[in-house]
Amino acid sequence: MSFRSFAHALALSLTTAFCLTPAAYAASCGNTSAGFEAWKKEFAAEAQRAGVKQRGLDALARASYASGTIAADRNQKSFKYTLSKFMQVRGAGTIVAQGRKRKAQSPSFYQALERQYGVPAGVIIAIHGMETAFGGFMGDTSVVSAITTLTYDCRRSGFFQPHAIGALMLVDRGAIDGATKGAKHGELGHTQFLPGNAMTYGVDGNGDGRIDFYNQTDALASTANFLRAKGWQPGQGYQEGQPNFAVIKQWNAATVYQQAIAIMGARIDG
Repeated sequence: MSFRSFAHALALSLTTAFCLTPAAYAASCGNTSAGFEAWKKEFAAEAQRAGVKQRGLDALARASYASGTIAADRNQKSFKYTLSKFMQVRGAGTIVAQGRKRKAQSPSFYQALERQYGVPAGVIIAIHGMETAFGGFMGDTSVVSAITTLTYDCRRSGFFQPHAIGALMLVDRGAIDGATKGAKHGELGHTQFLPGNAMTYGVDGNGDGRIDFYNQTDALASTANFLRAKGWQPGQGYQEGQPNFAVIKQWNAATVYQQAIAIMGARIDG
C-alpha cells in the first residue's frame, strides 16, 4: 500500500470511530480500579465495532489500570499558575536558548516546514521544547494503558474514547504497541500527540513510508500539519489578539500554555 493510501485508510478508520454516537459507547465507567477488567471486555466489543483488529484488541486485553495517570489527571497544578510562574516552572528561558540553536543548526528543515504548512519555526520548536524538552523525555507510561484508563474513568470518559480507539488502531497498524511509552495522559512522541490526533494528522515527514511519532522529522511535520489543518493562516501573527493565537488553543486548551508558546515562539523566531 502506498503512503498516500495508508494515510487515507487511517483517516477513514478514525472517522468511523469518531462518528459513533454517544449511545454506541455503552461500557460503564468507574472511578476506581475495581471495575477496569470488566470494563475492558465491554469496551473491546465497542472497539471491534469501530474497526479495531486483533492486535489492537490484544493490546487492550493486556492494558493495566494506570493509577499514576489518574493521580496526574487530578493534579494539573501548573496550568493554574500565573504566566510568569508557568514559564519559570516549565523552563522557558532554556527552551528559547536551545530553540534558537536548533533553528540555526537546521534552517533548511524549518524553512521547508514553513513553506509547506505556513507555521513558523518558533512555534514548532517551542511546542517541541515544552512538550518533551526536544525529545529528551517522551514519557514513562504505557500509551494504551493510560488512554484506556482515562476512557474508563468517569471524569472525562467521552473526551478520551476516540483517542482510545485511535491508540488501538495505531497498534493494529504497527505504529505503536502495547509497551510503547508516552506521557501520563497517553500522549505520544516528540510533541505528545493524543492517539486520535496522531491517526488523523500524522504525516511521513522523512519519506520512509511510515509515520513514526518517535522520529523527530515525522513528529514536527505532523505538528505543523495539525496546526495548519486547525486553521493556521500563513503569514499572519500568532500573538494574543492575532489570527493564529486561537489555533494554538487547538493544541492545548490552557490559556497560560498558549501564551507561553506564543511568547517563546516569537523569541525563537526573533
